[in-house]
Amino acid sequence: MPFIADTPEAIEAYFLLARRSALRIEIATGMRHSQGSVMKFLKDKYGYTGNTKKAVLEQYEADLRKWGVLRDE
Repeated sequence: MPFIADTPEAIEAYFLLARRSALRIEIATGMRHSQGSVMKFLKDKYGYTGNTKKAVLEQYEADLRKWGVLRDE
């Protein structure tokens, strides 16, 4: 089923989830994003305090749930 993000809220939600996916790929493969580490970006933007990518991912996913972008799995 195709999904079109045509509102500012939907576009922002897409980018939030894209960052989550990029961080998950960094964790799984050990590679970095072409524009630098996603973990560093998230720590700078949202002030996360985790020292590992997994810890930052947990904090980020908690915020995504709080913001209503990510549902409980």
